[in-house]
Amino acid sequence: MNAQASISAAAPAVADPAPRLVLDGIAKSFPGVRALKSVGLKLYPGQVTALIGENGAGKSTLVKILTGIYQPDAGTISVGGEAVTLGSAHRAFELGITAIHQETVLFDELSVAENIFLGHAPRNRWGMLDWRQMRARAREVLGRMHAGHLDPDTRLKDLGIANKHLVAVARALSIDASVVIMDEPTAALSAKEIEELYELIELLKAQGKTILFISHKFDEIYRIADRYTVFRDGEMVGEGVLAGTPQSTIVRMMVGRAVDQIFPERTPRLGAPVLSVQGLSHPTEFEDIGFELHQGEILGFYGLVGAGRSEVMQALFGTTPTSGGTITLEGKRLTPRSAAEAIEAGIVYVPEERGRQGIVADMPIFKNVSLPSLKRTSRSGVLQLKNEFDLARTYTERLDLRAASLSQNAGNLSGGNQQKVVIAKWLATKPKVIILDEPTKGIDIGSKAAVHAFMAELVAEGLAVIMVSSEIPEVMGMSDRVVVMREGRMVKTFTREECSAESLVQTAAGIAA
Repeated sequence: MNAQASISAAAPAVADPAPRLVLDGIAKSFPGVRALKSVGLKLYPGQVTALIGENGAGKSTLVKILTGIYQPDAGTISVGGEAVTLGSAHRAFELGITAIHQETVLFDELSVAENIFLGHAPRNRWGMLDWRQMRARAREVLGRMHAGHLDPDTRLKDLGIANKHLVAVARALSIDASVVIMDEPTAALSAKEIEELYELIELLKAQGKTILFISHKFDEIYRIADRYTVFRDGEMVGEGVLAGTPQSTIVRMMVGRAVDQIFPERTPRLGAPVLSVQGLSHPTEFEDIGFELHQGEILGFYGLVGAGRSEVMQALFGTTPTSGGTITLEGKRLTPRSAAEAIEAGIVYVPEERGRQGIVADMPIFKNVSLPSLKRTSRSGVLQLKNEFDLARTYTERLDLRAASLSQNAGNLSGGNQQKVVIAKWLATKPKVIILDEPTKGIDIGSKAAVHAFMAELVAEGLAVIMVSSEIPEVMGMSDRVVVMREGRMVKTFTREECSAESLVQTAAGIAA
């Protein structure tokens, strides 16, 4: 669907009703950081408002204020025309405000039904949990959102990322929410599941729900949103009806400049093979994986959710055991039995789930970056603070990290800046091979350009890069070759010249050309 058609489809058909939720003059500061400065926001029933901005623009802080996690320093919040104080998450919940986050906040040891109804589970007349009713209502909610394949009794830990995300959506729908906040809701979903989510959003709009939609993907925004609000550096810099508003206008609001070139121009100069993989297999996740990676090459891996891409990368990094096959790094046989062995050999891995696997949230930025490089920042077994800071500064400056200081806890950064910390941490080890699993997931357009430019720098210096990505423009724009996986197997490898969006999708989905 082209952008103009999407714009037309998203245009409100009737005059605007009164806003359901209004924020006015909202301000919030943290030590050394002004997160929000007198921002406003209006959300309307039966409409989707897209909240757009670079990482660090204040979007996450605003969501935490709306859900009662943070309290604003100034400003007012009105719901249904009445001023309210969202003093806690429970209070926001009572007022019908619920959020579906990019990183699912659920409990692995609980069942699907327990996660859906946690905090508001049905009870019998004796005040005990009514398990039968809980399961029945869970099936009803899941059925409404086309997720009837999920068993309410399944433990969450036994589900993949995409299905966990569907459980988070079901949890939000299990209450009669009037305001639904969707924070990067499609980040872990397949193309089919994204289409089903779009249908669900249309259903919610028809029911008069008020939806705040946060996404960095312009095709999504123009597909489903009616309105937009743009934040930049903690301030609201634009708002309006999306119909008739070109993407270039919104991008200019976001970054304060036009962003014309998303992918850096480069001339690949491939060197000798660095990594050779042959017949790599796992009992259930992947089989007969084989490829070569060269110095100065970006090798892309594309496939639908569940294709086994991340599992292969985790095997190379020593965190997923294999049942067969060989890994050769610079001519030497390698059998990594742990991440430490892989790192020592020169293979590092930037994971998709950066919040849980990539950073230590309560540790300062500089310590996160220097953590795998303690030998370089120590003298006679004693850590040298200056060395840690110098190392962190070198790599975070190259990635254009946005932070008040390197002493700030990594957990207080925006998602995109957390990703930059993870990349900086591994690059500081001076690896031979770096694996980037969804490197720009949830990152705004400006930060994406910075990461892509840095990737181009790295391969120009001779580093070998494997990039797993679900974004077709990124795969095509950055990769020298693209490996397509389906159901745990490599099905085809495309050269840069052979690659097209249609061929990638058809191959990944098993559709005949």
